[in-house]
Amino acid sequence: RRHNDRVMEMQRHQLELSQQQVKMSNDTIFAIAKAVDAKDERTSQHSYRVSEYSVMIGKEMGMDGEELENLRRAALVHDIGKIGIADSILNKDSRLTDEEYAIMKSHTTRGAEILKGLTYIPHVLDGALYHHERYDGKGYPQGIKGADIPQFARIIGVADAFDAMTANRVYRKQMDIGYVLGEMERGRGAQFDPEADDILLRLLKDGTIDLKKLYPGLEETPETTAAEGGAA
Repeated sequence: RRHNDRVMEMQRHQLELSQQQVKMSNDTIFAIAKAVDAKDERTSQHSYRVSEYSVMIGKEMGMDGEELENLRRAALVHDIGKIGIADSILNKDSRLTDEEYAIMKSHTTRGAEILKGLTYIPHVLDGALYHHERYDGKGYPQGIKGADIPQFARIIGVADAFDAMTANRVYRKQMDIGYVLGEMERGRGAQFDPEADDILLRLLKDGTIDLKKLYPGLEETPETTAAEGGAA
């Protein structure tokens, strides 16, 4: 009996230790995401919103439990490579030169390099490395296409593109959600995974994704009203 008690105590201790490690890991990931978002002046809380959209899409695809939590973590750190990009490039108002664009694109491979040691989160590296790949194979850094792009990256790629377009318009006070929805629809099967894209558009049109909650300062415009009414 004493032996059994000792075994149970050890198991309980190991469980507590594991739970502490998970909490520390999650806290670290949130801190990293905040640091990345702080670097980009135009897209405050971008990583958080991308993780929220990604989880919503993942649920609709049948993910749950730990897989969904890993998707959330991967989405939170998908832009971690931007830590290594100069602020002068990251926040440049005018068009990037070819050289600057090449540096900007390197945030995918830089991110993968940073995350390669984070082995306790399955597929966390996929989001960072592949979220700019395109479904038609015309993306970067590797030019892979379709189902060759890891599923996490296909989901995060849709969420990332949508938020980048939306946030850019919100913070410039030029919210045109009709244009954004049109771009998302046009990208179906070209830039975006068709299933993930369809799900995002459906979640927007049925109000599951509520732009007013995500952007508290969003002013009423004809475009936002049309989106809430289900316009393309």
